[in-house]
Amino acid sequence: MMAHGAAALSNAELLAILIGSGNVEESAVELMRKVLSDYRNSLNELGKCTVEDLCRYKGIGTAKAVTILAASELGKRRKAVHLREQALRLLQKYSV
Repeated sequence: MMAHGAAALSNAELLAILIGSGNVEESAVELMRKVLSDYRNSLNELGKCTVEDLCRYKGIGTAKAVTILAASELGKRRKAVHLREQALRLLQKYSV
């Protein structure tokens, strides 16, 4: 991430940074690839799961699950702000 920026990383790699470690059998990246695969590689679907859903994976406890879901919520909020800003720009552009 330091060399190429966040945009160069996969979703699994970004999520792995959040959780920090995997389990005895899998790295954090491998674990997050498996989790994402189970949610059809959709961040939207992943964001709809619960802490309990995530805690079913070996290596993800409550703290890691909460971290993943908090990041998802931040993404939703960022998108909502962006949509509001777009709507305001359109209103200003077409207001008489």
